[in-house]
Amino acid sequence: MKYKVVISEGEDGWYVVECPSIPGCVSQGKTIEEALENVKDAIQGCLDVLNERI
Repeated sequence: MKYKVVISEGEDGWYVVECPSIPGCVSQGKTIEEALENVKDAIQGCLDVLNERI
C-alpha cells in the first residue's frame, strides 16, 4: 500500500515526516532520505498496532 506523507524541517535541522491518514504516525531523520526510510517503519508499526486492536 502507498501512503502520502508530509515532510517538514524541524527547528533542530532534522526532517519530520507525518502520515496524515494514520493519526500519530510520525518519524524523523537527519536527511530527507533517512526520514522517508524511517517513516516506512513507523507506518508498519502503526498498522500492526491498529490490527491488534481489531
